[in-house]
Amino acid sequence: MRGMKSSRLYYGWIVVGIVFLTLLVSAAINSVPSVLMLPLEKEFGWDRSAVSGAISIRILLYGLMGPFAAAFMARYGVRKIMVISMLLLIVSLSLTPIMTSIWQMTLLWGIMVGIGTGSLANVLGVTIAGRWFVTHKGLVIGMLTASAATGQLLFLPLLAKLTEDIGWRTAVYTVVGVLAVLTPIVGIWMRNHPYDVGASALGTTEVVKPVPFTGNLFFTPIQTLLSAARSGTFWLLAGTFFFCGFSTNGLIGTHLIPACGDYGIPLVTAAGLLSLMGLFDLVGTTLSGWLSDRFDSRWLLFWYYGLRGLSLIFLPYALGMGYMQLTVFAVFYGLDWIATVPPTAKLASDTFGKEKAGMIFGWVVVAHQAGAALAAYEAGLLRVWLGSYTVPFVMSGFLCLLAALMALRIRRARGAAIQVAS
Repeated sequence: MRGMKSSRLYYGWIVVGIVFLTLLVSAAINSVPSVLMLPLEKEFGWDRSAVSGAISIRILLYGLMGPFAAAFMARYGVRKIMVISMLLLIVSLSLTPIMTSIWQMTLLWGIMVGIGTGSLANVLGVTIAGRWFVTHKGLVIGMLTASAATGQLLFLPLLAKLTEDIGWRTAVYTVVGVLAVLTPIVGIWMRNHPYDVGASALGTTEVVKPVPFTGNLFFTPIQTLLSAARSGTFWLLAGTFFFCGFSTNGLIGTHLIPACGDYGIPLVTAAGLLSLMGLFDLVGTTLSGWLSDRFDSRWLLFWYYGLRGLSLIFLPYALGMGYMQLTVFAVFYGLDWIATVPPTAKLASDTFGKEKAGMIFGWVVVAHQAGAALAAYEAGLLRVWLGSYTVPFVMSGFLCLLAALMALRIRRARGAAIQVAS
């Protein structure tokens, strides 16, 4: 105990590093379908609407798992849930190269990968920040959210290059190998709570034993949702986050590479654009976490959604104009890719209290992923019907402008947080 207190490095930062790596690999897995869409279409003859349907199921489950994953982490510990989820991903990805039918794609990538990555989602970062940090909480949420961007930055060009030069199966096995290395690291060094190492949350001096989770693993998240649903703030947070998902991973994360292919832009170059967005989002989202500790989160969301909407309206023109315009889009859009997460998570925590913040934010993420799932399928369907992505891109831009106005309607939390049923 004494040695732990005298240590210079707060163990919470080691936990943040492990979770950062885990979320980074989870983001890499989520980016794989955008690289695989064209090769699967070529090898098996699956059209984009069918592949998009499987992807939309994964995206929806990714969000739906959030509140229940928070409950399981509270009952069984963060480390155990992380390891189980990573083992599930190893199994599902290892079976992917031998699939031959679209129903197998739906099972492996829609359901199994959806459950696995959904347990390693934003709610994990919010849970870790809430347990280990009082000061720098917004910054930590920003860093862990930015890991999704860094996953794209590191893996997308590599996966695209492997797919183009060797084949998509090699790309999938590469991700399996990374997971196999990371899983024992999580099992050995991950800790569930500051109490496990005899420490207090950073910013406090009292070592507090975690309160045992006594609710029902399945009904408690639903009771939390029903209680939160009485608040208009919850619906505004969920509504704006629905449009956030509709305009990010569901649309751009899934369809930008195929859209570039429609204009003759090579796969590796298109993946490079997404990785460039990841680079700038790493900066933008980390900065957003820092800003959310200092400024009104509602106005931050107003500017984020407004600027994202303008960039999406510009995208169809950029695709037809050349690499310079696409680079401008990638930088402008990338700074705002998921910068909305830290202020949204902070508003949820300030309004509903830190004890329920994980589950409440988990339900807000469900709305995000519902929007993303709808966009993933809708954009693929409109591309088949209309022959281009112009309509879904522009429509998404205008929905972001609506979200910007909705953000200003969120009430500032006053005094004690709204009480949510236990």
